[in-house]
Amino acid sequence: MGRIPQHFIDELIARADIVEIIGGRVQLKKAGREYKACCPFHNEKTPSFWVSPDKQFYHCFGCGKHGTVLGFLMDHDHMAFPEAVEELATRLGLEVPHEGGDAGPKRAEEPLYDLMKQVAQHFVENLARDARAKDYVARRGLTRETLERFQIGYASNSWNEVLRRFGGSEAARKALTDTGLIIERERGQVRDGERHYDRFRDRLMFPIRDSRGRVIAFGGRIIDQGEPKYLNSPETVLFHKGRELYGLFETRRARTSLTRLLIVEGYMDAVRLHQSGIDYAVATLGTATTPEHLRRLFRLVPSIVFAFDGDRAGRAAAWRALQQALPEAREGREIRFLFLPDGHDPDSLVGEEGREAFEARLTTALPLSEYLVRELTREAELSHADGRARFAEAARPLFLKIPEGVYRELLLERLAEVVGLSPERLGQLWVPGAAAPAPESALPPRRPAARASVGSGRGSLVRQAIVRLVHFPQIAVEVSEGEREGIEASEEPGAALLRELLDDLRLHPAHVPAQVVQRFADREGGDALQKLLEREEVLTDAPGAAGELRGALLKLAEQAAGRRLEALEAKSRSAALSGSELEEFQRLMSKLRTRNARSG
Repeated sequence: MGRIPQHFIDELIARADIVEIIGGRVQLKKAGREYKACCPFHNEKTPSFWVSPDKQFYHCFGCGKHGTVLGFLMDHDHMAFPEAVEELATRLGLEVPHEGGDAGPKRAEEPLYDLMKQVAQHFVENLARDARAKDYVARRGLTRETLERFQIGYASNSWNEVLRRFGGSEAARKALTDTGLIIERERGQVRDGERHYDRFRDRLMFPIRDSRGRVIAFGGRIIDQGEPKYLNSPETVLFHKGRELYGLFETRRARTSLTRLLIVEGYMDAVRLHQSGIDYAVATLGTATTPEHLRRLFRLVPSIVFAFDGDRAGRAAAWRALQQALPEAREGREIRFLFLPDGHDPDSLVGEEGREAFEARLTTALPLSEYLVRELTREAELSHADGRARFAEAARPLFLKIPEGVYRELLLERLAEVVGLSPERLGQLWVPGAAAPAPESALPPRRPAARASVGSGRGSLVRQAIVRLVHFPQIAVEVSEGEREGIEASEEPGAALLRELLDDLRLHPAHVPAQVVQRFADREGGDALQKLLEREEVLTDAPGAAGELRGALLKLAEQAAGRRLEALEAKSRSAALSGSELEEFQRLMSKLRTRNARSG
């Protein structure tokens, strides 16, 4: 899928009403030209959350959360950026384009979503009619509310019920095949003139939904006995197992504020945990947890707990999960492992001991680092050098999967403690070419930290120019090439950001401040632009701001010219100027005399 064009993101932000979007989730109150509320991102009694319709921007003076309407959807509704764009586009009746001609969820795929919705409803109706399936659900302890919330249904014990009901034409049968609902028989095995048969038969059906709540696949659990116990939809144009997690849509609907997610292995485990009040449980779809799963979840929460059965299969699954999690482990993220009593899975255990006791177990879950040490220690005898060397050899490839950073350094300290070496020495042995850190006395004196590129000089000319461009981005097109010359040679802090801002806005004009902030969200200087937009500035209207911008650029040009003149004069005192330097000196002097004459 191609990248979403910037012009479409600009259009979304310009057309969206941030007050309407946020007001649908938070109770806003008019306060002058803006709106205020108690912040949805932290507990407070006095409103410090402000929404500006003019800037199309929100900011909390309590916790510091801020951003555009897309940022709010990502923070509040726990959406990834593409999902937030899709959500906003759907509200505005727009189709999301993608560079390279790929238009995201294509119109050709829309009938497949409709088909999956109809089949899911068919399964729900089947469950309501089938006494045996209803009895099974009752024995498993599922309530009516839970069945409705998760749209749980039943696939009849028939080879062709879905095929007969939804496959009346060649095109319809192709759609059923494309979504994995029916299977084509091998050549020579045609039965009763039909080349296809239903994939799901005599199973409790769990619809798998995407971030927008659309059914994209199914998981089916056998009723009573049979193999396989669980059967999942295959990979399709709608469904990619390594990306989706069962129950994530329901979790995000249940909670506006997520701090952790619990990952379990089975559909029934996730459903029973939700029913018991642990409504932040999700399940993998018959596969091991993938790095893509983890990246997606860490965009939503800082903490993940894996829950595994205490048997041999559960321990093996936990070790696989650890190896997948290592490349995603870093500071700011917490990964823990919970092992349940032997003979129990989350479904049975929460049913036996209830929510509070189960959640108490979560507090005892092992951090990734301790689980790693525990498992490797089981394979090595640490009382002698041979065993510790074996431990180190097993730990090294796992350690090297972790990205560089604070977490990796702390884990190195923990592993070095077990091995009996200093972290520095173990690091040298594990990472070829890594040099031991020099003693503090041998290090050169530290330079003072560099000044921030913007905002460190509160009243600087560069800051004044940037503030006016951020608040009135439409004025960028009024800057002439001559007026722009001043920042080309400027060495002021933030000059590089000002140049980039002018270039971007002249090439791709913007009309509201939020468009500028969103464009620079992932660029250097983006945070500084957001902070400048948060501050209350005493500004005129757009024409006045355009004049002030040009005035700041003119003064920057004068400063740059003055510095260049001083440099040329200093050089002329020790050596002759070249022909080009002499011409430059005379040109600058002429400009200086002209300016002085005008000011006089």
